[in-house]
Amino acid sequence: MIRRLFLACLVALLAGCSALELAYDNADSYLRWQAGRYLDLKNSQAEEFKARVGAFLVWHRSEALPQYARLAGEAGKRLERGASLADMVWSYDAIRQQAQEGLRRASAETGDFLDRLTPAQIEYLEKRFAEDNQKFAREWLEGTPAEQRERRLKRLTHTLEDWLGELSGAQRERVRQFNDSAPLSGEMRDRERRRRQAELLAMLRARESARRLADWAAEWDRGREPAFVRANREFTDGLLGLLADLERGLSPRQRALAVARLREYARDFQLLAAAR
Repeated sequence: MIRRLFLACLVALLAGCSALELAYDNADSYLRWQAGRYLDLKNSQAEEFKARVGAFLVWHRSEALPQYARLAGEAGKRLERGASLADMVWSYDAIRQQAQEGLRRASAETGDFLDRLTPAQIEYLEKRFAEDNQKFAREWLEGTPAEQRERRLKRLTHTLEDWLGELSGAQRERVRQFNDSAPLSGEMRDRERRRRQAELLAMLRARESARRLADWAAEWDRGREPAFVRANREFTDGLLGLLADLERGLSPRQRALAVARLREYARDFQLLAAAR
């Protein structure tokens, strides 16, 4: 739950440079809306959660945003001079570390609060999880393997072209090669989601969130089935290799677009961090 709320905030932040300030300034409302959807908070609970979200965002603005600015600026420098596979791995590890730090902080703000949820609210959350699982199945599990790969290819191509502009024929073919060979892990992801949901619900019912939530949220890959670990590693390694290959074939215009966007993110993160 905490990971979903925190990553929802990050998604809002990264929706686009032009919308960055608007998204961040409204992150508290968005997070409270999400919490209301999942937890059915009552009056006093809603007010307390609002205060806790505010405290988290104060920390996020003062501590996390400067890190985002530094990472975006460094990524822009590396891409401008020519980024290697090692640079891609550095970016992946840096993003993961920032997510873990944010999740631990969010958990520290909310763990004891979640321990005071009523049985009815926990049941409400369980029903929302069931609805999410149905949506996940529609988006990721429906259709033949070929159809699932085609949907994944469209999503990946859209993301790359959002950063680089239109891909060349050779670049599109390289993306397709990766997509055709990368494992389909939708069913394993579905099982992992359900396992994590069950763990959280058990934690809430045992009123152990204050003690256990931070580690549970930040170490999200702990306890995964070995086959899913292997598939996830294969996909991640393949994706980083794809990005390194594409980097070597970027046109001057594509490189300039990506570098400019990273610099714009770095600038906007700095401005947001300073606007306290």
